[in-house]
Amino acid sequence: MGVIAEWRGLTKPQRTAAWAGYLGWTLDAFDYFLLVFMLKAISESFHADLKAVSEALFLTLAARPFGALVFGWMAERFGRRPLLIVVILAFSVLSALSGAAASLPQLLLIRTLFGFAMGGEWGIGASLAMETIPPKLRGPVSGLIQSGYPTGYLLASLAYFLFFDALGWRAMFLLGLAPAALVLFVRVHVSESPTYLSRAERPRERPLAALAQHWKLALYLVVLMTAFNFFSHGTQDLYPTFLQKQRHYGTHLTGAIAIVMNLGAIVGAVIFGPLSERIGRRRAIVIASLLALPVIPLWAWAPNSLLLGLGAFLMQAAVQGAWAMVPAHLNELSPAAARAMFPGFVYQLGNLVASRNAPFQAGLAERRGNDYAFALTAVVGVTAVVLALWTSLGPERRGQALDAEVPAPE
Repeated sequence: MGVIAEWRGLTKPQRTAAWAGYLGWTLDAFDYFLLVFMLKAISESFHADLKAVSEALFLTLAARPFGALVFGWMAERFGRRPLLIVVILAFSVLSALSGAAASLPQLLLIRTLFGFAMGGEWGIGASLAMETIPPKLRGPVSGLIQSGYPTGYLLASLAYFLFFDALGWRAMFLLGLAPAALVLFVRVHVSESPTYLSRAERPRERPLAALAQHWKLALYLVVLMTAFNFFSHGTQDLYPTFLQKQRHYGTHLTGAIAIVMNLGAIVGAVIFGPLSERIGRRRAIVIASLLALPVIPLWAWAPNSLLLGLGAFLMQAAVQGAWAMVPAHLNELSPAAARAMFPGFVYQLGNLVASRNAPFQAGLAERRGNDYAFALTAVVGVTAVVLALWTSLGPERRGQALDAEVPAPE
């Protein structure tokens, strides 16, 4: 009830900033995960093996840190709101263009550019929200923003379930234009971050210098986000392929299980975000990540689709439960002079390190006779333990004023 009362007490600019962060990440993820469901169909269309097509996922992830750096730097100079509009338009158009690719190399190039644009969205949207809302609501709003990722996956699952058999993979990418409508919402309803406006009146600061000054913290967070990205992409990206190629499920059953697993992810994010305000960011991450371990047998090895769906629900509740704290945690740890750039950059650098996950898992599965269950299990089992241990060793600044300077490590 306390969270609901706090939310009702928000001003209109505060609520719209939170919703903009959520919707931006939702539609970003929707465009990304459209491809995940269509890897098999694209490989057949271009007469390429699935591992070669999965390079598109690698290139998207690998380009994201460069987008986070460039667009984040621009957001420090020109504001969070206008750059959020730019990146949403860019990744929407590039997603739609994916369906026009005449060859696999063309598709890989387009998805690389898509990843560059996508890389700018999360850091800018999260900083805009976190700098606008009251400190007591950072945990719940962090969970809301992060739940946008599985919501986007859920929407992609529904689109695949409803339209793929009728449209085919090329026309499906035209659905990627839908996020462009969010630009009108941001343009009309979302205000600029008050923290950015207050700092804009001071002498101009150099975000790259702030990043260099806090390099030890940045390095810690890159390792943390590497573990986080293995945790999410290692359980999500090839799960539809596992259902199709190893379990031999058709479009509708694959789509239905993906819908169930993303409902679990949303539940996990919504529960653990507010919980982190009570028990702390690090403790909530550790608990959620370790909860994934006992779910593995049900998630990857269950004997029927009903139990497999239950395992998928519980696995993603744990994964996105851990992720729920990331927007708040990274923004609280970031230097104020580089907040639009720092969280997104370290997040996406972690993505870069983990970006070989899909080809790695696909190759590991193929070497074992398309045993995707083994490849999925190997990654999530190791990652959950590493994530819990590394998180417990790091700092936490829950509730810190976001216009205060973070002291550089000795």
